[in-house]
Amino acid sequence: MLQVRHVWKEYKIDNDVIFTALRDVSVTIEKGEFTAITGPSGSGKSTLMHIIGLLDKPTRGEIYINGKNSADLNDDQLSTLRSDFVGFVFQQFNLINKLTVLENVLLPTIYARKPLPYNPNEKALYLLERFGLKGKEKSYPNKISGGQQQRVAIARALIMDPDLVLADEPTGNLDTKTGNEIMKLLKELNARDKRTIVIVTHEPDIAAQARRVIKIRDGEVELR
Repeated sequence: MLQVRHVWKEYKIDNDVIFTALRDVSVTIEKGEFTAITGPSGSGKSTLMHIIGLLDKPTRGEIYINGKNSADLNDDQLSTLRSDFVGFVFQQFNLINKLTVLENVLLPTIYARKPLPYNPNEKALYLLERFGLKGKEKSYPNKISGGQQQRVAIARALIMDPDLVLADEPTGNLDTKTGNEIMKLLKELNARDKRTIVIVTHEPDIAAQARRVIKIRDGEVELR
């Protein structure tokens, strides 16, 4: 479903010094996988996440999404592919406090670039009920718990029916009990719904719950 082929990511810093964040990284993600990308701070795992999620472009190397080379797409095509292909879940939840829970879940559908084959409102209500948030539709994010906010964020990630759910430190702002509940939900989405899940984490116990672990160190894949 996704292939990262010999990807490098370099940044120019002061005095024309080149910092290499990723060094000749090749990774394949198959449909239906539950994979963790892990490594210490500064290892390059977040840079790899941004490239997998089409939020950033590699300095060199290729990204194939369902057989399409992302380098062959213009900005509009890339935005459409990103919208269709990946749903994001972030450590900080990234919910908008001025919008209700329901409005936050529906937000990606407002920017949809094509007609949706389902009723967005009905799907949003279904996801909220499934994730134990029935009755919270009109609440605001700053009025619910961190665990509930992350469930809202997962519902938002799923509203466009993406091929891939990409979660960046999804338990990082949660206590252990709540974090385990979020991991249980992600594992259920993988096992029951056959969703492809990729999580990025520095926590070994969280990474160990994935079916496959990709370790990044100093910008290189340590174990595939």
